[in-house]
Amino acid sequence: MTLHRSMKLIGIGDNGQESLLPQYVQWIEDCEVLVGGERVLEFFPNFTGEKMLIKGGLSALVERLSAETRTTVILASGDPLFYGIGGYLTKKLDIDVYPYMSSVQLAFSKMGESWQDAYVTSIHGRSMKGLAQRIDGKKKVALLTDAENNPNELARYLKHFGMTEYRAFVAENLQGTNEKFGWYSLDELERADFSPLNVVILQQTSVPKRYALGIADEEFSQRKPDKGLITKKEIRVLSLQAMQLQFDSIIWDVGTCTGSMAIEAGKLAPEGQIFAVEKNAPDLENCLQNQQKFRVDITAIHSKAPAGLENFPDPDAIFIGGTGGEMVELLQLCCTRLKPNGRIVLNAATIENLYKAVEAFKSCGFAVDILQAQLARSKPILDMTRFVPLNPIYIISAYRKEENHE
Repeated sequence: MTLHRSMKLIGIGDNGQESLLPQYVQWIEDCEVLVGGERVLEFFPNFTGEKMLIKGGLSALVERLSAETRTTVILASGDPLFYGIGGYLTKKLDIDVYPYMSSVQLAFSKMGESWQDAYVTSIHGRSMKGLAQRIDGKKKVALLTDAENNPNELARYLKHFGMTEYRAFVAENLQGTNEKFGWYSLDELERADFSPLNVVILQQTSVPKRYALGIADEEFSQRKPDKGLITKKEIRVLSLQAMQLQFDSIIWDVGTCTGSMAIEAGKLAPEGQIFAVEKNAPDLENCLQNQQKFRVDITAIHSKAPAGLENFPDPDAIFIGGTGGEMVELLQLCCTRLKPNGRIVLNAATIENLYKAVEAFKSCGFAVDILQAQLARSKPILDMTRFVPLNPIYIISAYRKEENHE
């Protein structure tokens, strides 16, 4: 692979050549090949060298540039290393980067607010799934949008999860001829028309209710009249610690019922992905209601596991709260799909299911740790206190024998 040392990646604003230092303009005029998207290349109508349009995937561009021996300048909007092409190109090419101000930086300047404390993310070219738990409770959130995940869709999404504590600042066509910026309520944000080139900044106007680890059972919508089909708070906390979740874990919740485990897992892994399966439609409806209340956006499907799991990505952690009588087949599939250093946690209420689970895990080459949880909650009686026992639960943690989990 030929690497050309004179290759430069230069960030440019929507005001074209005005955004560039004189040295950058000189490099562009002197180069033999000018690379960029259609919009940025139009800023240089008098360029006499070859223009190379970035179209399609970046791998083809890298292959072409790797063989390039002529002096080359690549143009990109704003800061190429901020959700731009720079991160990919610098890993593949010997290249010098000269950034311009990012669109988020410019938007905050128009807003007149500091941004060192802002949470910055992108819904440009990626799913909005999981955004709720990522931004919940954050005072300032900056988002890069696109034509599909536009401010209107963002407003509908926030309202769906009850995130009405936010107002939005939208900056459009920054430094361009049609620059526009201003504040919007979520209702206004849902109805207004916006340029495709925009940045949205969300700002809290009030503090929302927050939930600590171990949400009270009665906070969850549950099936009526037979309440109780929920992993109890104390067992939930013990099971969550056994799953060894990281902030970006991919998690399965099999037999999610009310969704209590999936929801708490989503709060512990806000940058991850949560997938749940439930065989009973009324329970799944409760799960969906609980997602909205607790602001955790998970993928929950109506199916009897192991059916449906084939559509989920391989997980870092799996919680199994119910097997529906297909335990051996289900555990074999989970053991096969579990990513390296992952954990499977299964709650068993009977010694028969405990035995079946342990034998199934062993047959798959997994080691197990078992915690028997016998807990009781205090309850007042006159001016005294007594204890009401919860059903004993076996919490089984399974992992591959060759992996060290000490």
